[in-house]
Amino acid sequence: MLVIIGVVLGAAWGGWRAKARGGKRADILQYAAVHALIFAIAGLFLTLFLHRALV
Repeated sequence: MLVIIGVVLGAAWGGWRAKARGGKRADILQYAAVHALIFAIAGLFLTLFLHRALV
């Protein structure tokens, strides 16, 4: 679940950052994709850590 939330939030934040810097459509898509991947990996590790700590 945290991975999905990370993907959505990462894509939104990356797209917002690129748009705020005056990026074109390709820039916005690239920033959104990269941020989505980074946040998804962070969410995956957080999920694994929580699962191991709480179970």
